[in-house]
Amino acid sequence: MSSDRPVALVTGANKGIGFAIMHDLCHKFLGDVVLTARDKSQGHKAVQQLQTEGLSQRFHQLDIDNPQSIRALRDFLLKEYRGLDVLVNNAGIAFKVVDPTPFHIQAEVTMKTNVFDAQDVCKELLPIINPQGRVVNVSSSLSLWALKNCSPELQQKFHSETITEEVLVELMNKFVEDAKKRVHAKEGWPNSAYRVPKIDVTVLSRIHARRLNEKRGDKILLNACCPGWVRTNMAGPKATKSTEEGAETPVYLAPLPPDAEVPHGQFVQDKKVEQW
Repeated sequence: MSSDRPVALVTGANKGIGFAIMHDLCHKFLGDVVLTARDKSQGHKAVQQLQTEGLSQRFHQLDIDNPQSIRALRDFLLKEYRGLDVLVNNAGIAFKVVDPTPFHIQAEVTMKTNVFDAQDVCKELLPIINPQGRVVNVSSSLSLWALKNCSPELQQKFHSETITEEVLVELMNKFVEDAKKRVHAKEGWPNSAYRVPKIDVTVLSRIHARRLNEKRGDKILLNACCPGWVRTNMAGPKATKSTEEGAETPVYLAPLPPDAEVPHGQFVQDKKVEQW
């Protein structure tokens, strides 16, 4: 029998920013909060850590690189809750600055996880977001840097209010192919395997929000955000923010009140809308 309780879900939530988001949502969200992680043991360990603080949540395995795993999560949410109220897309990867992996491989692997796998999650879970639901895609202010360092032609495409998801996918595939051919700089791309995919996360959020505008009766709000430069295994110890500080903006967007109409389709940093 399904529950009438609202439910929030965070991807990649067993450590770092994702875990901090989970921690805050357990305090602020009036409903169940589902922690997801690729590794079951790490996921259960994170749940146990939260339970030591008296926080209540559920765990479900999710490997965003596995379509069957995504569909299993979707089926679980439909069976247990008849949908989803809050989705925080946080899962992602980044190569270390000193990693010797060739640039074109870094570009391909990062694009696969941070873009195409994330799109697969959205494809399965956005259709089951309940009315007045909230979707938060964790992007980065580095997407703004990457955009400014693209060629004027590419900037125009990414700024377009009519760009489609199909065109966006073509552009991201072109970046990977250009990187393999070692012509990405010549073709107008910045030299970053991590920052270019973040352009996709921000632009895709704008595209999905535009689609939701066609069904505004549902009052679903969808935004991209930057948690900031956060001290995690991914960013390193020199970062300026703690994980708790990094969770502030995502958690601000996740439980926006039911009567809220903005922000929607925006890029938000430090709880403020930034111009894309």
